[in-house]
Amino acid sequence: MKKFAISISGGGSTFTPGIILMLLDNLEKFPIREIKMYDNDEKRQSKIGEACAILLKERAPEIKFSYSTNPAEAFSDIDFVMAHIRVGKYPMRELDEKIPLKYGVVGQETCGPGGIAYGMRSIGGVIELIDYMEKYSPNAWMLNYSNPAAIVAEATRRLKPNSKVLNICDMPIGTEVRMAEILGLDSRKDLDVIYYGLNHFGWWKSIKDKAGNDLMPILKDHISKYGYVANKGDNQHTDASWSDTFAKAKDVFAVDPTTLPNTYLKYYLFPDYVVKHSNKEYTRANEVMDGREKFVFGECQKITENKTSKDTALHIDEHASYIVDLARAIAFNTKEKMLLIVENNGAIVNFDPTGMVEIPCLVGNNGPEPLVIGAIPQFQKGLMEQQVSVEKLTVEAWIEGSYQKLWQAITMSKTVPSASVAKAILDDLIVANKNYWPILK
Repeated sequence: MKKFAISISGGGSTFTPGIILMLLDNLEKFPIREIKMYDNDEKRQSKIGEACAILLKERAPEIKFSYSTNPAEAFSDIDFVMAHIRVGKYPMRELDEKIPLKYGVVGQETCGPGGIAYGMRSIGGVIELIDYMEKYSPNAWMLNYSNPAAIVAEATRRLKPNSKVLNICDMPIGTEVRMAEILGLDSRKDLDVIYYGLNHFGWWKSIKDKAGNDLMPILKDHISKYGYVANKGDNQHTDASWSDTFAKAKDVFAVDPTTLPNTYLKYYLFPDYVVKHSNKEYTRANEVMDGREKFVFGECQKITENKTSKDTALHIDEHASYIVDLARAIAFNTKEKMLLIVENNGAIVNFDPTGMVEIPCLVGNNGPEPLVIGAIPQFQKGLMEQQVSVEKLTVEAWIEGSYQKLWQAITMSKTVPSASVAKAILDDLIVANKNYWPILK
């Protein structure tokens, strides 16, 4: 069986060790000959890289391993790029969240003005990675889960329409893990789902078991009472802010009880609630810096100092298993049904054909074949048309260096109450992002 070479872009990410552990856990399904890590932050990556080198030496010494800040080294002779970069890292995420909150607007990583600001930073970084991949390994595929995935996907559609890039998101996966637990099933893979929407902006239309039995009534009953709260849940979304998000799904569901909602819809449908329950001094970015960041870097330091990964508390990240399944689908032409962010192109018949929608696709060695969803209800269609316009205007603002279009994008976000508030937030974001955004005129 062929063995594959992988480049992990964003090697200094706290998610990298979990991805490597997941890859090691799946070697019988997806054999690997080499893993390379790439990051433009040498100091940060080396802390993760040294620990990962020990992990690999102990658990799979036959796999060649390296980490580098040199694109030629990191992207040559590879089959897959797994990309999860964060341009500006957590200090910029903190500003994405706190600047809108100053104006009484949702401060969130991928939604509203914070997501737009992050998108404006991410576009250039992701396009750069695609350029490196195409220069040094033109036959490779990029599996991109860099946020905000919706804006990044629209940018790749506009700027790299012929590139071998698949844009994915783990959030529906985490929710399906909870659904499986609520239903008493062993795995989310026991579910047969139909889902549609934009990234972080979608709905489950149908959920059945493999025998074709409708599971929606049981799930609707649970979610109408408790949201997506489950006893165990998934191991990635565990902080207090996530607990509130899973519980709030009860109210989001009540707005349209014919479908099951993505949890992120709370930011668009209940922005007043979100702002009221936000701490303007201590946001999700602070939670992550004080929690996950310290934990992962602390564990990596222990591994490096002890020269062994024995007794490490590092664990497999569930979202990483989805990436392995996706890589396998491409490598072995499995035609597995997976949720991807793809150009609509008629899959949702009453929606913009150029919108980047998140829908089930059959994945093989030629990439994704989107499944037809058909027509969607007016409520979802209206929300999606507004939000896809936000995403398109943001990408146009980046391409054209247009202040006007970015102001329009923020004004159009359902989280923002007026054009004047949008302008005030934008002007603050421009100052905060002066080292990252194109100059806007």
